[in-house]
Amino acid sequence: MTALIVIPARYASTRYPGKPLVGLRGVEGEAKSLIRRTWDAAMQVGGDTRVVVATDDERIRQEAIGFGAEVVMTSSAWRNGTERCAEAHAALGGGHEIIVNLQGDAALTPPWFIEDLVSGLAGHPTAKVATPVLRTEGAALARLVNDRREGRIGGTTAVFDRNAIALYFSKEVVPHTSNAYPDAAATPVFHHVGVYAYRAEALAAYPSWPMGPLEGAEGLEQLRFLEQGAAVLCVEVEAKGREFWELNNPEDVAVIEAMLARMGAS
Repeated sequence: MTALIVIPARYASTRYPGKPLVGLRGVEGEAKSLIRRTWDAAMQVGGDTRVVVATDDERIRQEAIGFGAEVVMTSSAWRNGTERCAEAHAALGGGHEIIVNLQGDAALTPPWFIEDLVSGLAGHPTAKVATPVLRTEGAALARLVNDRREGRIGGTTAVFDRNAIALYFSKEVVPHTSNAYPDAAATPVFHHVGVYAYRAEALAAYPSWPMGPLEGAEGLEQLRFLEQGAAVLCVEVEAKGREFWELNNPEDVAVIEAMLARMGAS
């Protein structure tokens, strides 16, 4: 099965304008842009995959072309990355059974997250969308809680039923727990990893659906699927010793650079 990996990237982020072009330094050498590091992560995914950057901004297009990426220009009217992915897939002529949305701020996404995601959706009889979830350890949960305490909109959490079908996603930390967990201790909170795999027909339908009240309140695009009654499969992935964090706020740059250094990334 051929999967299309789309990296949607826009310059005019409300919280962090110009985020895809922010430089991130590893162990040595010059800083690499966030969009470059996300592209590098996508290129490590195994299997029969095609990777494209989807953007509405000429600065991002030039940066992506400069490191050898395939770029699809999309409308500036889209409200989120899922809508941008839908246009990109259509512009490429369709033909992919599964389309992956690797958001441009998810440069630390390990390749096996995406591989497990694609195989999970391909093997599920009814799910229209799949997304990875990662059980947090104490240190990661503390970062999530601290972001909310400091008024920052940071990572997203997910809750799902016994069949791994999503019940809800939130920028609040859910479920609530008042326990203090040691750094490496498993917690009941699952960090939602900002990657999606869609069946082609669900992705094509998405832009025509109205934004519902939950999506509007949380600002989370995946809630539109839930509000439309489309099953979203949560695929639990394993960190395998890798740290994961997304670049949501300027304060995250130092966090991610420290993670890159510990990984030995150049």
